[in-house]
Amino acid sequence: MATVKEYSVEEKLASVLRLQKIDSKLDGIQVLKGELPMEVKDLEDEIEGLNTRQSHIENEMKGIQDFVASKKNAIKEAEALIKKYEKQQDNVKNNREFEAITKEMEMQALEIKLAEKHIKDANEEIKEKSRVLEMAKKAVADKEANLKHKKGELEKIIGETDKEEKAFYKESEEAKSKVDPRLLQAYEKIRKNYRNGLAVVTVERDSCGGCFNAIPPQRQAEIRQHKKIIVCEHCGRILVDNDLEATVTI
Repeated sequence: MATVKEYSVEEKLASVLRLQKIDSKLDGIQVLKGELPMEVKDLEDEIEGLNTRQSHIENEMKGIQDFVASKKNAIKEAEALIKKYEKQQDNVKNNREFEAITKEMEMQALEIKLAEKHIKDANEEIKEKSRVLEMAKKAVADKEANLKHKKGELEKIIGETDKEEKAFYKESEEAKSKVDPRLLQAYEKIRKNYRNGLAVVTVERDSCGGCFNAIPPQRQAEIRQHKKIIVCEHCGRILVDNDLEATVTI
């Protein structure tokens, strides 16, 4: 039966410290990219939203234009009826017929005025929507120009760091496989708690290299002995001494 190698505390600390150094390199690349990936995504979403809004406005304008066309047809029909009634007036036999036709002509005249009002109001609405549409188009053009610039910046950074980033990702996965599982779990949990991703830090000037709170001399001596894993009582980060830090390279 094969025996599983037991790693010393010093070896465990060295393995998690090496992982931290690799992950810090990856974090540095992400810092270099900054907010660009998020900004690019946000701009793409905004442009998509503006394009959808543009389509809605254009569809609304088409509907209003169809409405105007229908009212113009109604005016033509009313005018044709008025001409028809005018001819009928010449052939009426009594006042009752004349008044009935006159009333129909007046009704058609009112229909024409109402249709003209609807057309005027609709044209004003089209004018306003055209203004909004032009603003939306300008906003899309501005954001597309900004997106192109941001994408250019991001692609340049990716081009410069892609090979290095992939190599570090591979190293990180390999390094994780060599870290004690329980220690790795603790390391990853601590990393998530801090924006700078530092879970393993050295003692600098008698203080924690993460939160900068003072580390008592007795505690520092225990850290240098590498007999147990010690965490900062203030921030929970794993503490290592400068001598160990100097021996771990990537």
